[in-house]
Amino acid sequence: MPCLVQDTGRTGTPLLLLHAWGESRKSFDRLIPQLTGCRTYAPHLRGQGDADKPLSGYSLTKQAEDAAAILDALELPHAAVVGSSSCGYVAQQLALAHPQRVTALVLVGSPLSLQGRPAVADEVDALTDPLDEAWVRNSLTWFPLVHDVPAWYIMDRVRDGRSMPAHAWKSIFNGLCGAIPPSKSGTIQAPTLILWGGQDNLLPRTDQETLAARIPGSVLRTYPDAAHLVLWECPERVAEDITVFLRTLG
Repeated sequence: MPCLVQDTGRTGTPLLLLHAWGESRKSFDRLIPQLTGCRTYAPHLRGQGDADKPLSGYSLTKQAEDAAAILDALELPHAAVVGSSSCGYVAQQLALAHPQRVTALVLVGSPLSLQGRPAVADEVDALTDPLDEAWVRNSLTWFPLVHDVPAWYIMDRVRDGRSMPAHAWKSIFNGLCGAIPPSKSGTIQAPTLILWGGQDNLLPRTDQETLAARIPGSVLRTYPDAAHLVLWECPERVAEDITVFLRTLG
């Protein structure tokens, strides 16, 4: 899988960045320059961006194994892992399945559980190729923004969505929603920072508090003036919190 490597500090912590469903590694373009002292690795994930788009392999377990395979390909025995939105779910599964590979975990707008049939499921199930740009643009409105986000960044996310075939949209979504929540399957041992927008219309605070309670020693940090897409709205603050968190771990 194609992977951007940005070295801002060879002695710093290797940091694997996992982008959300429907996006690509480019969603970290505003974050990476501010992650000083880290070696950042931002791959395109299966079915998305410039990665291969096979018809299968999209279960939560497979997505986590893809992340472990990326670490293998990069010859990284372990790394701190940042999971954005739905890929916070994947990051949790990676930390649970491969605890020795994850030195620290940062969950940015990450769900506690995706079980059930979310309201957007019917729309996703109805997708066909070629994907309609208007639908991709409209899908972004599922996640209201509090802060202004640059127009070029929004356009990049539209391009991300259009580059995905319909089967990838569906299979990634169904793989996430059909899985047992990682925090119910076992105990995540990695030091964990949870970042959550206080105006998130998708993930209630009670879920974030439950997630924090299930991960021993984890820290929950709330951004009161942000919504679900914390990474889009507050990349400077996210970068600062990640940097400080990793420094506290030595």
